Amino acid sequence: MADTPKTADDVRAIVAERDIRFIRLWFTDILGQLKSFSINSAELDDAFAGGMGFDGSSITGFNAIEESDMIAMPDPSTFAVLPWRPSESGVARVFCDIQTPERTPYEGDPRHVLRRALERASAMGFDTFNVGPELEYFYFEDSKSTKVLDNGGYFDLTTLDAGSDLRRETVLALEQLGIHVEYTHHEVGPSQHEIDMRYAPALKMADDCMTYRITVKEYAMKYGCHATFMPKPLYGENGSGMHTHQSLFQNGRNAFYDADDQYFLSDIGKAFIAGQLRHAREICSVFAQWVNSYKRLVPGYEAPVYCAWSRRNRSALVRVPLYRPGKENATRMELRCPDPACNPYLTFAVLLQAGLEGIEKGYELPEPMEKNLYHLSSDERKRLGIEQLPETLGEAIELTAESELVLRTLGEHMFNRFVEIKRQEWDEYRVQVTPWELERYLPVL
Repeated sequence: MADTPKTADDVRAIVAERDIRFIRLWFTDILGQLKSFSINSAELDDAFAGGMGFDGSSITGFNAIEESDMIAMPDPSTFAVLPWRPSESGVARVFCDIQTPERTPYEGDPRHVLRRALERASAMGFDTFNVGPELEYFYFEDSKSTKVLDNGGYFDLTTLDAGSDLRRETVLALEQLGIHVEYTHHEVGPSQHEIDMRYAPALKMADDCMTYRITVKEYAMKYGCHATFMPKPLYGENGSGMHTHQSLFQNGRNAFYDADDQYFLSDIGKAFIAGQLRHAREICSVFAQWVNSYKRLVPGYEAPVYCAWSRRNRSALVRVPLYRPGKENATRMELRCPDPACNPYLTFAVLLQAGLEGIEKGYELPEPMEKNLYHLSSDERKRLGIEQLPETLGEAIELTAESELVLRTLGEHMFNRFVEIKRQEWDEYRVQVTPWELERYLPVL
């Protein structure tokens, strides 16, 4: 496991001991794309003392050119040496909080949005919001095609699984970066894979998701192939999801657990789940933020679209894993609809805020749905009061545009920019003439 610094002095000691020459300052834009610039290790003292200035006008979702000065303030607890760079005159990275020239948190910084959500949880008496996402992805021969490396299936470990060695090396790199990996396996689709990180507090986990994605891509490139977190790259095959396990802790104890409840769920846990179910449609454009995300969110391919919860039934939006005696702290909910191409900071923020809304307002959790929701007719689902997620990004972003919860979560600046960017993406997509249309209509119309 990697060195785990906590202070600027810890970082300086590691830099000297490991012969680190360059430090990459990492942050994300509004869409969760990783941004970076590099400083010489000799500039480290200045960086920790006052941050490093940069022009934010070309960063998606940041301020316009007339107010573009930004400061990247490194968070020393996120410092780690990059294992895919040379060990001599090595390279490290550190995540940054973005500030204005006035030294206040920048409202367009996704990390700040998540910090603000965590502050609300703290004010309500919760110590920790733990998150355990399961990010799936595909390996293809290159970035220009979807030619798979293998035709393996779920949990296959045979010569069909061409990614075994690649996954192994990726896991070893993640561990060097301070990320604890619990599981790794071949997923359902051909050339589809999953590496599961151990749960962690939400801010660390959002940082870890960003690190995970670039690590997977770096090692794929090293092996001469391409890794993608695109939600639905292959027609007729399962898409890639990011099932997200969540729990709240209060005074060091799992606030979701109740030994006397038939489901072992506390009133807090039930209200938190009810909050996410009630607000799922309006926050959908955040955890499924691309046009392609909605090619995955269709019935029949394991991606749930119906706003209900269950214990065993994986066709529901939320699953509550069965309680095991002695494992009270493992009591949690699993939201199964996010995809791995989301911005993890914004996703964890809206999920937390929706859950806290449920707790604060005392939302009632309906009875669990243990039957396969895909087998119910639309009239049966309507009679049971089960809503469906939006079917397109266009539908999703208009629901978000009316959401007071998302406005409060993102803040006015980011909310307006996000809605604007996503409306533009949908408009650009819907006027395209696709090969499917030409093949279907050109010969006969």
